[in-house]
Amino acid sequence: MIRKQWLLLTEEEWVRQNFINYLISVVNYPASLIAVEKELLLNGMKKRFDILVYNTSHQPWLLVECKAPHVSLSEDVLQQALRYNISVPVLYIIITNGTNTLGWSNAAGNLTLLNQLPSHA
Repeated sequence: MIRKQWLLLTEEEWVRQNFINYLISVVNYPASLIAVEKELLLNGMKKRFDILVYNTSHQPWLLVECKAPHVSLSEDVLQQALRYNISVPVLYIIITNGTNTLGWSNAAGNLTLLNQLPSHA
């Protein structure tokens, strides 16, 4: 249990919990390097990212923005993740609604669509 607290199981929370389970159980990301819904400061405003995975050097590495299943993975969702990337720069950006998942590598601000999640670094 990563969050160590009881939560209301909203549609978005269901997506978040299932994606975390996928990261740990299927892709073998270490649970100890996953942060969930932590606060960040963006242009003086408090925001929360959904999932942040750190690399083995404990540097932010992969950011995941989760949406409820009925929310389409639009440009707006990607832009939200990219705004979070301003405060927490990462190499990989993922957006998911539990049904569809899209990901990009983010090298020097150039986004390249991924075919699969990267192996943990």
